[in-house]
Amino acid sequence: MAAPVNLAELEPERVCLIKPSALGDVVHATPVLAALRDRWPHAHLAWVINRGLAPLINGLSELDEVILFDRAGSAAGPRGWLQAAGFFQSLRRKKFDLTIDLQGLLRSGLMTAATRAPIRVGLTSAREGSIHCYTHKIAPQPGTVHAVDRYADVARALGATIKTPRFLVSISPTDRAWAEQTLAHLPGPRLVVNVGARWVTKRWPPEQFAEVARLAVKEHGASIIAVGAPEDQPTVDALRLALGGDAPWLDLCGRTSLPQLAAVAARSDVVLSNDTGPLHLAVAAGARVVAVFTCTVPELTGPYGPLVDVVKSEIWCAGSCVKTCSRMECMTELTVNRVWRAVAKQLDQVQELRRPSAA
Repeated sequence: MAAPVNLAELEPERVCLIKPSALGDVVHATPVLAALRDRWPHAHLAWVINRGLAPLINGLSELDEVILFDRAGSAAGPRGWLQAAGFFQSLRRKKFDLTIDLQGLLRSGLMTAATRAPIRVGLTSAREGSIHCYTHKIAPQPGTVHAVDRYADVARALGATIKTPRFLVSISPTDRAWAEQTLAHLPGPRLVVNVGARWVTKRWPPEQFAEVARLAVKEHGASIIAVGAPEDQPTVDALRLALGGDAPWLDLCGRTSLPQLAAVAARSDVVLSNDTGPLHLAVAAGARVVAVFTCTVPELTGPYGPLVDVVKSEIWCAGSCVKTCSRMECMTELTVNRVWRAVAKQLDQVQELRRPSAA
């Protein structure tokens, strides 16, 4: 049984935050780091993160240590087990006073237990048995609660104050200068288009993205910037083919690091994206976004902030969160016109802000 500890009164010296993945989830967890740094300005704050996502948080002033987890090296088998054992031992040697598991899965639960911290905190909604690795469990708000607010509940239970979540993303001056130079030749407004997504059920067709982009070029004189992971290149090529050759165009698919991608979003005017990690990275960078949601639930995991518009499917199976589907009716039900209205509104607001005030 957990010792009777008032979490809100803790004053730990060494704190470990465990949130290895994925891109959007890590972004959604960064307000917890910001709040805990405000709560404990002199504590040593560490974050366990997948190696590929480490550039998101490397260099953040709120963070003292980044602990890399190599997921590829922890596969099943003797070699993977040995590597995992070594990683767990390294966590134990760091002698944390407090460990916070925001992932809530078996692997992160085992990491939490491996730290041997006297206080180990996680949400009651944790899965795969990870809840048994905690000494203290925090119940999230009832009902439909966004991931950002669910994570924030953990920080509040630890005595932190969060009125408006503050997202963090590490963008160096070099990254910002690179984005400035890379986009300099493109006339504004700049519309970033992200057509990729891991699930096929999240991928609104590139031809429909192209129709929205064509309207942005025609009615607002926009330039189009395609982004994505290397595996998204065929979809970006389909977007380019459907768009035609007259639009101002820049293909950055597979050509940016995560901080560079954030810098591109920050230097652009609107980001149009499927429900995928780069969407949330753009929000953290301060960009205006229009999010296309076909099968997932924006109230739970959508973009979070004041500069956000979400256009979601209203079909009978909306919010099913299935990864494959033989019908894919949501792709046509979610029309170009509905998405374009949201993009046009954002572009209008950008141009209104840039219009000189009347004398």
